[in-house]
Amino acid sequence: MPSEMQRQKEQDRSIAGRFEMLRRVPDSRLAGVVTDICFYRETAPGHFRNTEYASLTVPLVISFAEPFAIGLGKNPGDNDRFASFAAGLYAGPVVIESFGGACCVQVNFTPLGARRFFSRPMSELTDSMVVLDDVLGTEGMALRERLGNTPDWTARFDLAEAFVTSRLAKAKEMPAEIAWAYDSIIASGGRTRISSIADNLGWSRKHLAVSFSDAIGVGPKTLSRIVRFNRALGLSRQQSSDWADIAADCGYADQAHLVREFRDLAGETPTALTVRA
Repeated sequence: MPSEMQRQKEQDRSIAGRFEMLRRVPDSRLAGVVTDICFYRETAPGHFRNTEYASLTVPLVISFAEPFAIGLGKNPGDNDRFASFAAGLYAGPVVIESFGGACCVQVNFTPLGARRFFSRPMSELTDSMVVLDDVLGTEGMALRERLGNTPDWTARFDLAEAFVTSRLAKAKEMPAEIAWAYDSIIASGGRTRISSIADNLGWSRKHLAVSFSDAIGVGPKTLSRIVRFNRALGLSRQQSSDWADIAADCGYADQAHLVREFRDLAGETPTALTVRA
């Protein structure tokens, strides 16, 4: 059992009291696999809208109430409703809407952790939301029922964490070559050359791209773009930052290149994002 210190659970309520959120950092045994586990519940009618930018999070959402409306790179339509699902990596903005009746648990995986947990090619989840019974079968549906029948949220967190830990105990390890390539891209901030990674592995660039996409969900080039974007966004929020300097520091050809990448991966210009932050 993780201690309260290890759980690092905190509760946030909106200023208007329209929703509540609980967040737990999981046990250290899940380090590098799960970043956090969240509970979210809306407590008043309303229209909630949020845009998430391209990230390295692979979420598993288990819903107990109304579905979310989710649009990949667009405003969601009437047919874009999802309740319990897993979502793969997407190199673009994701628009999420709800209407006052949402309630869910969300487990956020790293790309390496998701491949082990779901035990399937992550390319099957890329750019899509896959419903719970398709991605986890009867195990997933049984988990949803057990979570729904557990009234205490601390116990729900424990149950979700135990479920992930149990599946990982039976999962295959990520191929060492893919793990090394992924870590190399992360450590370099997305600046390492893909040809250098392939050369170090003794692989062709095509073999690297196919194997990487199968395991992670996107190719190494796309992953590098997402990593660079998130690093640039983080730097822009530190004191007074100059976009030309950030572009150079993050490996963009020039500031115009950075702006194009922000439009692709966030749907907005760098200035618009930092003003909103």
